[in-house]
Parts: sequence; structure tokens; C-alpha cells
Amino acid sequence: MQPLTKQSLLSLLQTQQPPCLSLYQPTHRHHPDNQQDRGRFRNLVRHLEESLRQKYPSRDIAALLEPFRDLADNSLFWNHTRDGLAVLACPGNLSLFTLQRSVPELAVVADRFHLKPLLRYVQSADRFQVLALSRDRIRFFEGNRYALDEEALPSDFPTQLEQVVEPPAATPGVSIASSNAGVGSPKIVLGHGEGQADLDTEKFFRAVDRAVIERFSKATGLPLVLAGLTENQAVFRRVSQNPLLVESGVNSNPWAISVDELQRRVWQVMEPHYRSRLQTLKDNYHAAQVRQSATADLADAARAALAGRVGTLLIEAEKVLPGVIDRTTGAIRFGELNSPEIGDLLDDLAELVLTTGGEVVVVPSERMPTTTGLAAIYRY
Repeated sequence: MQPLTKQSLLSLLQTQQPPCLSLYQPTHRHHPDNQQDRGRFRNLVRHLEESLRQKYPSRDIAALLEPFRDLADNSLFWNHTRDGLAVLACPGNLSLFTLQRSVPELAVVADRFHLKPLLRYVQSADRFQVLALSRDRIRFFEGNRYALDEEALPSDFPTQLEQVVEPPAATPGVSIASSNAGVGSPKIVLGHGEGQADLDTEKFFRAVDRAVIERFSKATGLPLVLAGLTENQAVFRRVSQNPLLVESGVNSNPWAISVDELQRRVWQVMEPHYRSRLQTLKDNYHAAQVRQSATADLADAARAALAGRVGTLLIEAEKVLPGVIDRTTGAIRFGELNSPEIGDLLDDLAELVLTTGGEVVVVPSERMPTTTGLAAIYRY
């Protein structure tokens, strides 16, 4: 599996070698609901096989479907799913994503990947990341207003103090003891000195900060919330260089509360920032509209997006406008969603904006500044 970021989405938007197989499925986290997920997945793979035989009869279908069938046989994977699953494959390429939102069930074979569900997932405005820390260890999470999941970190990621700071040399009269203050509490270094312990903590936090920036923050652009005791947060904030670090955090020992409780407290921190960001986007749209540098008209926005003029695009979360945008002229053709060549115009527009370097934000309907399903702000 791989992290789903704007960059990975952009790479999937590039021209791929057909046939491109796209499978989406809602999944379940817990027993007994997840017992049916693997069977539904096998059914979707059969749909892919039927489509391949119709559209690409001369291809090696068994080889194309092999990664899907391997996944179907992976019991460990099916015991650790989230709320949604996306599997995208073409010759020589496989992308697998587990999602914190449910997605509509879909299995389609085409010349390009079907990316609408991933696009809306990546661009949703309520996503965030969480760094839980004590003086000598960390955990890292990603979530949204509904879910929070711990991320598996690579072996070279500094998750513990001992990976960054050499333990003091054993000398007579110096020993290291464990505190009885609970999980996540600092070790007591007898004879080591409080000043040195503080310097060690700062060194550890600097290493963690660099690793988070390089591995997560640069790739996702998501806000980062700290969870930890007040004194530990103060040290981390003093040394951090992360511009995405949220000013307030969860002031609690993150090892002493459940993940569900941590998610609830983090969302209490994030909700005002989320609402403030959406209000700023609305204000920016209205200000640009006064300067005649914005539009809520789909046809105008499509032409501007094709020309690379749209800097920011807001699209309404639940709105669907069936149709197709001509990617050479920007012309719009409306249609019915049950037609195989018809998609969602708003998602097509979002793809155009992303591929020309613009920003796309999926916004709840009650927070949209327009009633047309879109609000585009021009670069010039």
C-alpha cells in the first residue's frame, strides 16, 4: 500500500498504458461487517474480467488480473481494512489505497483510470494529521472528522529517543531507571542531569520534526495537530520548522486515551480551523468576483481551466453534474450518468485544474459561496 497524496493522484492522471483497471469498494473495519468484503471484491474482479474479455480479447487477461486475485487471497489484508478501498492497475503498475471514507462500488476497464472518488477524497477540506508525542517516543496518525488511523512508520523513522540520542555511558554511580508514571512517560536518568535530558529531548524532537516534514507534510500539505502534555508540546513548538503545525493542540497524554477519544479531541481543535479556512476561501471568491477574476459558470470555468487560468476551484461535495468536458476545446456536453462515456463535469473540471497546477477544495454545500456547484478563482 502507498499513501494517497496530491502527487500520487497527479501521477495517476498522467497518460497510462491501457487497459486501465479501476476497482472501488466500500469496506468495513470490524467483525462481523467485514466478513462480506472479500466476497464482494471477488465479484468486482469478475466484472473486470468480463469487461477485459469484451474490450481487450487479445490481452493476457490472467496476468492483468493476477494482482487483484493475489489481494483477494490475502487474509491479513482483509482483517485490517478501513472504510473504502481503491485498486488501480495497468500493465506494469499497481496502486492500492485504503480510505477513511466509504466509496461507491465500481469496477471499470478503460483507456484511463477512473479517479473521481480519489480526487474528492484527496481534496476534501476536513483532513488532518496528528503527531502524538512524549519525551521519548511518538506515534503518527492521519484522519478526518469521522476517523483517525495510525500510520505505519518505516524502520528509519525516529519513533523513539534511543534512535537519535546515544544512551549515557555506564559509570559508577550512574544508572537508568524507568518512571512509574505510565506509558509514554520519560525515563529517569540518575546522574545524567536534567540539563542533558532536556537537550536530548530537543534533539529527538528536531529529528522527528524533520522526518514529519519530509515524509508527510511536504507530500500531503495537511495541517498537523500535536497531542501531548503541555510541556512536551512547548518544547516541540520551539524547535519545529513545520509551517503546517496548528497553533493549538490536544493537551493530554496520548497514550492514556483511546484512538476514538483522540480523534474526538483533535476534531475539536481542527473544526474552528476548518471553518475558518472555508470562510477565507468564500471571502477570496467574493473579492475576486468584484474584480471580475472569478466565475460560478461551468462553461467559463472549463475554458479557463483548460487555459491554465484557474488558481483555486471550490466544488460542492455532494453535487453531480452529468456530462463531459472536451479536453481540447473546453466545450461542455451534458448527458446521463448511465451512459458509459458520461462522467461528472465537476470532477472533470477539477482534474483540469489539478493538472495545470491549481488548487481544488471539496466544500460542503452549506459552505459554498455559489449555488452552481462550483466557484473558480482566476490566477489572472
